[in-house]
Amino acid sequence: MSDNDKIEASHFMKLVCLFIIGTSSIVIPTIMASQAKQDAWISSIVGMAAGVLLVLLYSALGRLYPGKDLVEISKEAFGKWLGSLVSLLWFLYAFILSSLALRSLGEFLKSTMIPETPVEAIFIVYLCIVVIGVRYGISNIARTVDVFFPWVIGLVILFAVMLVPDIEISRLEPVYGEGIQSILKGAYPHIAFPYLELILLLIVYPKVKHSKAAGRAFLRGTLLGGSVITLVTGLSILVLGAESTASDIFSSFELAKEIEIGGFIQRVEVIIAAIWFITIFFKLVLVFYITVLSLSQTLNLSEYRTISLPLGLLFYASGVLIAPNISNLMTFHINIRPAYSAIIGFVLPATVLGVGIIRKRFRTARS
Repeated sequence: MSDNDKIEASHFMKLVCLFIIGTSSIVIPTIMASQAKQDAWISSIVGMAAGVLLVLLYSALGRLYPGKDLVEISKEAFGKWLGSLVSLLWFLYAFILSSLALRSLGEFLKSTMIPETPVEAIFIVYLCIVVIGVRYGISNIARTVDVFFPWVIGLVILFAVMLVPDIEISRLEPVYGEGIQSILKGAYPHIAFPYLELILLLIVYPKVKHSKAAGRAFLRGTLLGGSVITLVTGLSILVLGAESTASDIFSSFELAKEIEIGGFIQRVEVIIAAIWFITIFFKLVLVFYITVLSLSQTLNLSEYRTISLPLGLLFYASGVLIAPNISNLMTFHINIRPAYSAIIGFVLPATVLGVGIIRKRFRTARS
């Protein structure tokens, strides 16, 4: 049996927002600053604008096939066999994203907070929680997000306010100094990570109780999550400078170390760490839920929960093997991930939408 739980549009908006913040807030400021220097904040805005256009594309696909998720849409658009092959591509993409998110979390904790702890131990602890969350279903995940979402937004605001004394506007100069080409080079990986990943949320899209509200929630969540990424990127440039942001892999964590108010409020990296722990958990549990559900539907299994534990074990192994170190992980984010995501997150859904429109018009003409 598929997961037939329903969620509110407000829950979906919050899930989209935390999905976007997730691992993106860890490494995206560094990636954009390495390409666009002090104009990285402009790259972030360009990326968010592209993300809005992608969400409009995905919402159009959801409206064309009301009540159907990504796997069901693929099978209806391409037929049973070809549609199943396309569905496997969604599954593989979700599985890879899950592994990358898990690896990013492990590398962050090992590099900054618990260097003596084996990354495998970190994976086991997080995976146990994620697998349990997936087995409880999307409605329980959505209700949990209600508890943590205000904390995330509150901590982001507190984080930004506490950094105000350290801001130097001159670090943004010269604005547009690197030219449009560098800005677009900085935006390119940001569009892939995380906006092209949002295609996977069409697995959750039909579970929103009021389908007309789902599209608006999708857009609002994208704008809010994208605004947080832009805020963190801008603060990194304003406080650390472009060079330091580009050289520090976890620049937003280094940013938190700069907070010192009155000589007694300092070393508050726990704020940014708390934001990451919460958002990465929700991204992991959501993407792993999508991974499990997409495979079960592709294989026409009667119950998706039965494969959650076996996939969790594969997930663990993939997290260990997907990148030997943080340098390889960053190289993958910059050089490989954007092209791969463009195929899965834009070319494929645009093709599905085009086929669906043609078939709908053909049926209308025949009738």
